[in-house]
Amino acid sequence: MAPAIMLAADAPKLSSANTGFMLICSALVMLMTPGLAFFYGGMVRVKSTLNMLMMSFISLGIITLLWVLYGFSIAFGTDRGSLVGWTSGFVGFSGIGKADLWPGYTIPVFVFAVFQLMFAIITPALISGALADRVKFTAWSLFVVLWATIVYFPVAHWVWGSGGWAFDLGVIDFAGGTAVHINAGAAALGVILVIGRRSGFKKDPMRPHSLPLVMLGAGLLWFGWFGFNAGSWLGNDDGVGPLMFVNTQIATAAAMLAWLGYEKIRHGACTTLGAASGAVAGLVAITPSGGAVSPLGAIAVGAVAGVLCAMAVGLKYRFGYDDSLDVVGVHMVGGIIGSLLVGLFASGTGQSDVKGLFYGGGLDQFWKQCAGVFAVLAYSLVASAVLAFLIDRTIGMRVTEDEEVSGIDQAEHAETAYDFSGAGGGVAGTVSALAAAAAGRRSRPDPQSTQSEPDPQSTPSKKVDA
Repeated sequence: MAPAIMLAADAPKLSSANTGFMLICSALVMLMTPGLAFFYGGMVRVKSTLNMLMMSFISLGIITLLWVLYGFSIAFGTDRGSLVGWTSGFVGFSGIGKADLWPGYTIPVFVFAVFQLMFAIITPALISGALADRVKFTAWSLFVVLWATIVYFPVAHWVWGSGGWAFDLGVIDFAGGTAVHINAGAAALGVILVIGRRSGFKKDPMRPHSLPLVMLGAGLLWFGWFGFNAGSWLGNDDGVGPLMFVNTQIATAAAMLAWLGYEKIRHGACTTLGAASGAVAGLVAITPSGGAVSPLGAIAVGAVAGVLCAMAVGLKYRFGYDDSLDVVGVHMVGGIIGSLLVGLFASGTGQSDVKGLFYGGGLDQFWKQCAGVFAVLAYSLVASAVLAFLIDRTIGMRVTEDEEVSGIDQAEHAETAYDFSGAGGGVAGTVSALAAAAAGRRSRPDPQSTQSEPDPQSTPSKKVDA
């Protein structure tokens, strides 16, 4: 009887502190999807703004229902062959009691489920940035349903589910470098190879229409990412969550400065878009590694990601794939960098006692990281390309060229982001004043008219294609 009594006494008890903390983290991660919508929405041209926002927002609706119906069961149910999970009680959340705790932790199953739901929501939304300006909204919605079912839910089980092959192998992915960022980046590459380039790619300047909106979105992402990363330890009892919080801030700052330094050396200017993109690159790279590295290691992870991601965004001009908003260059490359650097910078004092090469641990963990990285990359790329091909051959993935040129917002949503034609004295007076001012300026030389348009192939890090 003594062992049974001891086991019962040692069983985890509900922690109100950890439960409250995880609910806050879940809300922070939820906020990241609207933040991503603003980030992407500011980077496209005016005529695509609403479509870009909607491609993120629709994920909040679709993935929530799929997660409740079967996604949580596939990702975190009882293992089936190391590839998927399944627990009938998770279907529709029908077998989950409000007092049931997630095994081995001090938070309810419902809290764990909703936290992981927010990860599932933002992952397909990340893909949308690569497809800006040219995808039917209905086709995108269908793609989200199929991709989440066939790709995200199983991959989440591989990486985080008990019995998943990557989990059992010992692949370290603290908060989603493989399951979220490499997964989404590889999917983006697979889809754009199928659907092709935008009209005018590498010919017309496709600049961000609102850099303040981009900076707002980046700020919301940075803010929400603390919940994304620190919450992934599912509590604060042993200090790993706070370490992840600190490393998130450090790596993001290092990556932003490294990206800006690269821009200044190569192009002679530090841009707001570069600052926002560098910050996101750092957030991506520290996501898989932040629980395993020291604060000094976080600086190294961020700096490496900032420079290499800034270099990677120019590859689309060299190889000719139209990754509209650099999902491949930032999320796929950043995820690869952060995941592989675990094998070099793991200090053995964080989430596990695993040490990387630079801490005397050899290359064993590095090879495990490689297995996880390239398996997820290959599966997501191929599966996503096949899904895009099938949708394109059935209902069609792309809008017509005329709709793309005239504006996908009007074609797909019958709206425009900024409408200055409404009735009313105030609006009409403002428009008239602006028109008069513009007419007066026509008689004076424009000081900016002598500035040449940037060559997209010579300024990749400034994202002139956005």
